Amino acid sequence: MRICSLIPGATEVIAALGLEDQLVGISHECDFPPSIRRVPVMIEPLVEAEHTTSSGIDQRVKELVAAGQQLYQLKEDAFRHARPDLILTQDLCHVCSVTPDQLARTMQSLPHQPEMLILSPTTLQDMIHDIDRIARAVGAVSKGENLAADLRDRLERVRLRTEKVAVRPRVVCLEWLDPLYVAGHWVPEMIDLAGGCNALGSKDSPSYQTTWDDVAAARPDVVIVMPCGYSVDRTLNELRQDGPLQAAWQRARTFWSDMYLVDAGSYFSRPGPRLIDGVELLSAILHPDLDHPLDPAQAIKFDPSVLAGDSAP
Repeated sequence: MRICSLIPGATEVIAALGLEDQLVGISHECDFPPSIRRVPVMIEPLVEAEHTTSSGIDQRVKELVAAGQQLYQLKEDAFRHARPDLILTQDLCHVCSVTPDQLARTMQSLPHQPEMLILSPTTLQDMIHDIDRIARAVGAVSKGENLAADLRDRLERVRLRTEKVAVRPRVVCLEWLDPLYVAGHWVPEMIDLAGGCNALGSKDSPSYQTTWDDVAAARPDVVIVMPCGYSVDRTLNELRQDGPLQAAWQRARTFWSDMYLVDAGSYFSRPGPRLIDGVELLSAILHPDLDHPLDPAQAIKFDPSVLAGDSAP
């Protein structure tokens, strides 16, 4: 089967099912496992993000959306050359990838009509259910069942560790640096499973823009910084730039001493198997085990030395 996966989480599922060699197209954001980077990229973003600040990205996205313009462009020649039998896409966030409508128009020009599987998970269980759907679509039902069962077992182990904790800290998760956004969809559920009390946002609801005053009113004990798609390193690089953004976050850090920067791109932004790694990571942050310190590539505590560049991950 020739598979075109246009969302990173689904690409990770295909690789976990042992079907990486059947990928004929991926999105520009698909980067795990690293070996899939050999697969042709089918999507071109129309917002330059790699060298743009979070404020600049937000402003440009809002301008394009207000003008009714697309945020992504399908590489139509490459897509036709790929000749996919199955297309994996999503209809959850139009800021994240091409829309099914965009794909449908181009599919009409293909010599044969591929199947299109649309994924729109908003909870952890939705994500695991989508593994079953993908596995059925690619003829790997048994492997899909095994992968889903393993993820459920890992979640249950975390739940059993945290269900009787004496103190469940109040947690706010912020998924953008400027402006601030409260993380939604599956993230509140992840906090609860990890032994915390989610203080802003609610399970199964989208993220939304907020302010520092709203964060303060939520009285968090812990603030988790997870800019959508960012690594720890990228978040640090932006926060280390002199200016109003750094000043605002410095003030916030002094107000909430328990602030952590996490690898959002790997463990929180993408609805795929590594969300379970994210739950385990949150559990380690909220209920630390001194014998198992945090991996600085996954999460670091946000302190003055980090902003000064004295403690790179």
